[in-house]
Amino acid sequence: MLLWLSDWLSNYIHFFHVFQYLTLRGILSTLTALILALVLGPRVIRHLSTHHMGQVVRDDGPRSHFSKAGTPTMGGTLIIISVFLSTLLWCDLSNNYVWLVLFMMLGFGAIGYWDDYRKLVLKHSRGMPARQKYLLQSLLGLGAAFYLFFTAKLPVETQLLLPFFKNLYLNLGPFFIVLTYFVIVGSSNAVNLTL
Repeated sequence: MLLWLSDWLSNYIHFFHVFQYLTLRGILSTLTALILALVLGPRVIRHLSTHHMGQVVRDDGPRSHFSKAGTPTMGGTLIIISVFLSTLLWCDLSNNYVWLVLFMMLGFGAIGYWDDYRKLVLKHSRGMPARQKYLLQSLLGLGAAFYLFFTAKLPVETQLLLPFFKNLYLNLGPFFIVLTYFVIVGSSNAVNLTL
């Protein structure tokens, strides 16, 4: 939204051309998300604490995790709100990739929310069954992969650039869908397992 505003203002004040630079908007977007998280964070944590949205620790897990019992969870909500609002403020909203990333973030956030809801409200200590979680993640990942493959207008959009080699690209063809799926779902689970 601010990009459109700065574009309009640049017709009258030359300074606003500086907001056309992607790097500046990236920095400002990051700072905006950080400030939103710092401002909203204490309120969200207080809200979660007063509603007893504390971490449920399984009794078959490591003993070191027992100290986490009662720690406010659902912190992903704060991150998603901050990133979502910052993206709407600073990104080029006519870019389909921006909307795809926002949709994927909200989709995976909804899966995490449902998992935490089952743990905290419905008192299922294991949360969502792994098969159900993986199925939903797979549907989102495959949807994004198919969308990216079938909306690609240039060959470079479905090629793999090999690092350390100048101008060496692999044309992936339909394998692009498989690789994209594994990157999306694999990254999601890798991040989730390390937390």
